[in-house]
Amino acid sequence: MKATLLHGARDVRFEEVAPPRITEPTDAILRLSATCVCGSDLWPYRGIQAIERPTPMGHEYCGIVEEVGGAVKSIKPGQFVIGSFFASDNTCPICREGYPSSCQHRKSVSGAQAPLLRVPLADGTLVATPEVPPADLIPSMLAVSDVFGTGWFAADAANVKPGSTVVVVGDGAVGLLAVLSAKQKGAERIIAMSRHPTRQALAREFGATDIVTERGDAGIAHIKELTKGLGASSVLECVGTQESMTQAIGATRPGGFVSYVGVPHGVQLDGAKLFFTHVHLHGGPAPVRRFLPELIALVWNRKVNPGKVFDLTLPLDQVAEGYRAMDERRAIKALLRP
Repeated sequence: MKATLLHGARDVRFEEVAPPRITEPTDAILRLSATCVCGSDLWPYRGIQAIERPTPMGHEYCGIVEEVGGAVKSIKPGQFVIGSFFASDNTCPICREGYPSSCQHRKSVSGAQAPLLRVPLADGTLVATPEVPPADLIPSMLAVSDVFGTGWFAADAANVKPGSTVVVVGDGAVGLLAVLSAKQKGAERIIAMSRHPTRQALAREFGATDIVTERGDAGIAHIKELTKGLGASSVLECVGTQESMTQAIGATRPGGFVSYVGVPHGVQLDGAKLFFTHVHLHGGPAPVRRFLPELIALVWNRKVNPGKVFDLTLPLDQVAEGYRAMDERRAIKALLRP
């Protein structure tokens, strides 16, 4: 079969590889209904995160189970399933505490920008939908596997509660779905930080009440102005840069909560300054598996439509254009059809 490999900076190729096969009795093989390009894929694509060899790309997926290993009990061929970018057994002490992305036996799931995918620890990782969803729900089901799950974790980790004031730093797919998640959790005021009109419009559709276009100190000052000098009770950092983290902490009121779900690159914190903010910090790789049943139900019952973040749809063999479009900010997120 053909699949996506990154050979180096801005060198994406769709080329022949061996199809995946069952290698452990806990594996499942999926035929993907849709996959996509993630914002985190752009770090190695831009050469910021080095790779040593041609690397299979893609970690967001949903599709039909084709085959399972002999030890798989709860997942069956023919089911439509969704999983996370980390496989987990969902039974270890860390999983039971709600952090399957730090499972004692976790394994990375990669190579999803392809027609077929091997998923380890299938029983713990995959969640089946009630039946095969209609075609119009597929983009939203795909969003659940990462960007919606990550946005939801951003809201959860930042202690978003009914009536709260929330700031979202970042207007990529995760940031936009963090807005949607904060709205679902009952936030009264949601301030989205964005400079891009199309993304601002989608943020408002998802529940943003205010837009702040400034960055850095000017952005923090605007947030303070909007919150009567206090700052927000919950700030969701969805980028992963020094600027975004500094802005997030600066926009938070004393005693408030900052979540950080963007993969950090070059982020350093001044311990003395942080000490005097009284800000709670919580983040990391989103424990998407914890939220899958709840988010699948929201999508299945058409309570939310996170698939709207996909503003470019391409056949899988045009995956390189998906990377280019996201890199050049011509697209928020590119959906790929195998």
